[in-house]
Amino acid sequence: MKVFIQIIFIVIILFSACSIITVVKAQDMNNSPVTVDSVDLTRYAGLWFEIAKIPNRFQKSCARNTTATYKLRDDGKIDVINKCIEENGDINEAKGIAEVVDTTTNAKLEVSFVRILGIQLFWGDYWIIGLDKDYKYAIVGTPSRKYGWILSRAPKLSTSDMNTIYNILREQGYNPKDFVMTEQNTKS
Repeated sequence: MKVFIQIIFIVIILFSACSIITVVKAQDMNNSPVTVDSVDLTRYAGLWFEIAKIPNRFQKSCARNTTATYKLRDDGKIDVINKCIEENGDINEAKGIAEVVDTTTNAKLEVSFVRILGIQLFWGDYWIIGLDKDYKYAIVGTPSRKYGWILSRAPKLSTSDMNTIYNILREQGYNPKDFVMTEQNTKS
């Protein structure tokens, strides 16, 4: 009988732990940024200039002229080429691949820049949380808000556009002050 009570006790603890984990995950999902309603990937493809970003380890060597180019593939995936100029003038280029995770909106993607033996590894979230109706600018974030980028079709955005973007970032739970402006020197 004592063993039976111990088993019941363990089952109750496990059930409670699972319930708590489910609640925490649901809260995390409820606190995630909200993606835009729809992204036309054909319009989204092409060259984007990085206007600002939350500093991150994988772009640490980038000093200026950071861009991202997206090219649609026949298999539904997207080729990604990120480029920047390092402090010493060298060009840093990272080639990756993106996959659409939410085909209803095309606003949630995952991106990987690590390929070993033909297998893409280390996928990262790429959520489009803001997008100009004319695709003039885009705001990209992640569920954790640890990463974020402001992209534009031109090397600079107007003050009005930046104010709109900052408002969107605040609405999405980001602090605009966490974003560092990217130098875009179109003459180099």
